[in-house]
Amino acid sequence: MKKMFSEFYEFISKGNVIGLAVGVIMGTAFNNIVTSVINDLFMPVIGLLTSNISFESWFIALNGESYPSLTAAKAAAAPIITIGNFISALINFLIVAVILFFIMKGMTKLMESQAKKEAETPTPAEPSEDVKLLAEIRDLLKAQKN
Repeated sequence: MKKMFSEFYEFISKGNVIGLAVGVIMGTAFNNIVTSVINDLFMPVIGLLTSNISFESWFIALNGESYPSLTAAKAAAAPIITIGNFISALINFLIVAVILFFIMKGMTKLMESQAKKEAETPTPAEPSEDVKLLAEIRDLLKAQKN
Protein backbone atom coordinates (compact mmCIF):
# COMPACT_ATOMS: atom_id res chain seq x y z
CA MET A 1 0.00 0.00 0.00
CA LYS A 2 2.86 2.36 0.86
CA LYS A 3 4.47 1.67 -2.52
CA MET A 4 1.22 2.57 -4.27
CA PHE A 5 1.05 5.92 -2.44
CA SER A 6 4.68 6.68 -3.25
CA GLU A 7 4.06 5.88 -6.93
CA PHE A 8 0.95 8.07 -6.87
CA TYR A 9 2.89 10.93 -5.26
CA GLU A 10 5.61 10.58 -7.90
CA PHE A 11 2.95 10.67 -10.64
CA ILE A 12 1.25 13.76 -9.19
CA SER A 13 4.48 15.64 -8.55
CA LYS A 14 5.61 15.35 -12.17
CA GLY A 15 5.39 18.54 -14.17
CA ASN A 16 3.09 17.02 -16.78
CA VAL A 17 0.22 16.49 -14.34
CA ILE A 18 0.62 19.94 -12.82
CA GLY A 19 0.83 21.46 -16.30
CA LEU A 20 -2.33 19.61 -17.29
CA ALA A 21 -4.12 20.91 -14.19
CA VAL A 22 -3.07 24.47 -15.00
CA GLY A 23 -4.21 23.95 -18.59
CA VAL A 24 -7.64 22.75 -17.48
CA ILE A 25 -8.05 25.72 -15.14
CA MET A 26 -6.96 28.15 -17.86
CA GLY A 27 -9.27 26.43 -20.35
CA THR A 28 -12.20 26.83 -17.98
CA ALA A 29 -11.43 30.52 -17.52
CA PHE A 30 -10.94 30.95 -21.27
CA ASN A 31 -14.33 29.31 -21.87
CA ASN A 32 -16.09 32.36 -20.37
CA ILE A 33 -14.23 34.65 -22.76
CA VAL A 34 -15.03 32.47 -25.78
CA THR A 35 -18.69 32.20 -24.76
CA SER A 36 -18.89 35.99 -24.45
CA VAL A 37 -17.22 36.50 -27.83
CA ILE A 38 -19.67 34.10 -29.45
CA ASN A 39 -22.83 35.37 -27.73
CA ASP A 40 -22.00 39.08 -27.63
CA LEU A 41 -20.06 39.59 -30.86
CA PHE A 42 -20.73 36.87 -33.41
CA MET A 43 -24.30 35.75 -32.74
CA PRO A 44 -25.80 39.26 -33.19
CA VAL A 45 -24.11 39.43 -36.61
CA ILE A 46 -25.39 35.95 -37.49
CA GLY A 47 -28.86 36.98 -36.26
CA LEU A 48 -28.69 40.05 -38.50
CA LEU A 49 -27.67 37.93 -41.49
CA THR A 50 -30.44 35.37 -40.86
CA SER A 51 -33.16 37.95 -40.09
CA ASN A 52 -33.09 37.16 -36.36
CA ILE A 53 -33.96 33.49 -36.79
CA SER A 54 -33.58 31.80 -33.41
CA PHE A 55 -32.14 28.36 -34.01
CA GLU A 56 -32.83 27.34 -30.42
CA SER A 57 -36.59 27.27 -31.08
CA TRP A 58 -36.36 24.74 -33.93
CA PHE A 59 -37.59 21.29 -32.97
CA ILE A 60 -39.15 18.15 -34.39
CA ALA A 61 -41.96 16.47 -32.47
CA LEU A 62 -41.57 12.70 -32.76
CA ASN A 63 -45.20 11.95 -31.89
CA GLY A 64 -46.49 13.64 -35.07
CA GLU A 65 -48.41 16.38 -33.25
CA SER A 66 -47.98 20.06 -33.97
CA TYR A 67 -46.92 22.39 -31.17
CA PRO A 68 -46.80 26.18 -31.43
CA SER A 69 -43.46 26.46 -29.64
CA LEU A 70 -40.67 24.47 -28.07
CA THR A 71 -41.92 25.50 -24.63
CA ALA A 72 -45.40 24.10 -25.40
CA ALA A 73 -43.90 20.83 -26.64
CA LYS A 74 -41.79 20.50 -23.48
CA ALA A 75 -44.79 21.33 -21.29
CA ALA A 76 -46.78 18.55 -23.01
CA ALA A 77 -43.84 16.18 -22.34
CA ALA A 78 -43.73 15.38 -26.03
CA PRO A 79 -40.78 13.42 -27.40
CA ILE A 80 -38.84 16.04 -29.34
CA ILE A 81 -35.57 16.44 -31.16
CA THR A 82 -34.23 19.93 -30.53
CA ILE A 83 -32.48 20.32 -33.86
CA GLY A 84 -32.04 24.04 -33.19
CA ASN A 85 -29.81 23.35 -30.17
CA PHE A 86 -27.64 21.14 -32.36
CA ILE A 87 -27.39 23.84 -35.05
CA SER A 88 -26.47 26.45 -32.39
CA ALA A 89 -23.84 24.13 -30.90
CA LEU A 90 -22.45 23.47 -34.38
CA ILE A 91 -22.23 27.20 -35.13
CA ASN A 92 -20.54 27.79 -31.75
CA PHE A 93 -18.06 25.00 -32.47
CA LEU A 94 -17.22 26.39 -35.90
CA ILE A 95 -16.69 29.88 -34.49
CA VAL A 96 -14.45 28.56 -31.71
CA ALA A 97 -12.52 26.41 -34.21
CA VAL A 98 -11.91 29.42 -36.47
CA ILE A 99 -10.81 31.60 -33.55
CA LEU A 100 -8.45 28.91 -32.24
CA PHE A 101 -7.11 28.32 -35.76
CA PHE A 102 -6.10 31.98 -36.06
CA ILE A 103 -4.66 32.04 -32.54
CA MET A 104 -2.57 28.93 -33.22
CA LYS A 105 -1.51 30.25 -36.63
CA GLY A 106 -0.30 33.48 -35.01
CA MET A 107 1.51 31.61 -32.24
CA THR A 108 3.17 29.29 -34.76
CA LYS A 109 4.34 32.26 -36.81
CA LEU A 110 5.67 33.94 -33.66
CA MET A 111 7.50 30.78 -32.56
CA GLU A 112 8.99 30.30 -36.04
CA SER A 113 10.26 33.88 -36.12
CA GLN A 114 11.77 33.42 -32.64
CA ALA A 115 13.47 30.19 -33.74
CA LYS A 116 14.74 31.94 -36.87
CA LYS A 117 16.23 34.77 -34.76
CA GLU A 118 17.95 32.23 -32.53
CA ALA A 119 19.30 30.37 -35.55
CA GLU A 120 20.64 33.60 -37.04
CA THR A 121 22.49 34.55 -33.86
CA PRO A 122 26.11 33.70 -34.57
CA THR A 123 27.83 31.43 -32.11
CA PRO A 124 31.24 32.63 -30.96
CA ALA A 125 34.07 31.03 -32.88
CA GLU A 126 36.32 28.58 -31.07
CA PRO A 127 39.60 30.24 -30.11
CA SER A 128 42.62 29.26 -32.14
CA GLU A 129 45.31 26.93 -30.77
CA ASP A 130 47.63 29.90 -30.13
CA VAL A 131 45.00 31.65 -28.00
CA LYS A 132 44.31 28.43 -26.06
CA LEU A 133 48.03 27.97 -25.42
CA LEU A 134 48.42 31.58 -24.23
CA ALA A 135 45.40 31.15 -21.91
CA GLU A 136 46.98 28.02 -20.39
CA ILE A 137 50.27 29.85 -19.86
CA ARG A 138 48.44 32.76 -18.21
CA ASP A 139 46.56 30.39 -15.89
CA LEU A 140 49.80 28.62 -14.94
CA LEU A 141 51.52 31.94 -14.19
CA LYS A 142 48.60 33.01 -11.99
CA ALA A 143 48.75 29.70 -10.14
CA GLN A 144 52.49 30.11 -9.48
CA LYS A 145 52.01 33.61 -8.04
CA ASN A 146 49.48 32.35 -5.52
